[in-house]
Amino acid sequence: MDFNFISVILILIVAFLAGMEGVLDQFQFHQPIVACSLIGLATGHVSEGVVLGGALQLLAMGWANVGAAIAPDAALASVASAIIFIKSGDFSDNGRNIAIAAAITLATVGLVLTMIVRTLSVVIVHQADAAAERGSYRGVEMWHYVALACQGLRIAIPAGLLLFIPSSTVQAALGSLPEWFTSGMTIGGGFVVAVGYAMVINLMATREVWPFFFLGFALAPLNELTLIATGIIGLCLAIIYLNLSKNKGGGNGGSGDPLGDILNDY
Repeated sequence: MDFNFISVILILIVAFLAGMEGVLDQFQFHQPIVACSLIGLATGHVSEGVVLGGALQLLAMGWANVGAAIAPDAALASVASAIIFIKSGDFSDNGRNIAIAAAITLATVGLVLTMIVRTLSVVIVHQADAAAERGSYRGVEMWHYVALACQGLRIAIPAGLLLFIPSSTVQAALGSLPEWFTSGMTIGGGFVVAVGYAMVINLMATREVWPFFFLGFALAPLNELTLIATGIIGLCLAIIYLNLSKNKGGGNGGSGDPLGDILNDY
């Protein structure tokens, strides 16, 4: 589908904010669940954007900068894959999995744009230093805004290029993909979400968390359990956990972590 003028402007604004949030981390516009949902809202496909964003979020949760290693660009992956997904008009599982596969590729390509912008930022920092030596507070502030705008344009420009590609071209390109490729993307898309979730578990897994993890698996098959009921169960478990922490760790030689103390006994 082709986007109208208002949708294009809104998507570019979301893309610009996502690019800036990639370094600010304040309002989380660069997170897939936020960026894809906002693009879905701007184009009238909220549910499709939320579903795509949720699938990408499980993958992106395992992405993190470690030392000098830069994580894949979640902002570009989110914005570009959402545009491709909605432009294709194929909102089936197959279309979503192709968009997820495209997101992984675009996230890697986004690293090149990140390096270009960060290299350019070196020049901007020197300009800000020169303004500081002159005592120009306004100059320092201006160069800060310029650096931030470069981060926004890093996502907005590729998004704009994708927006001006006719929908028929996108649909024809996706429609020309062989069946073995689309079937592989469908299978791989399921693995991608599982791998992303496994990466998250690997980062946060502790002895104290595992009981809650398995409890969630035990409750997941219960179809009658609504989201509100699940939230109430989680709240009750949190209250019980906090009360046990107070009773166990309050001067009785405990560590303050009731589950940890229990597990240490085994």
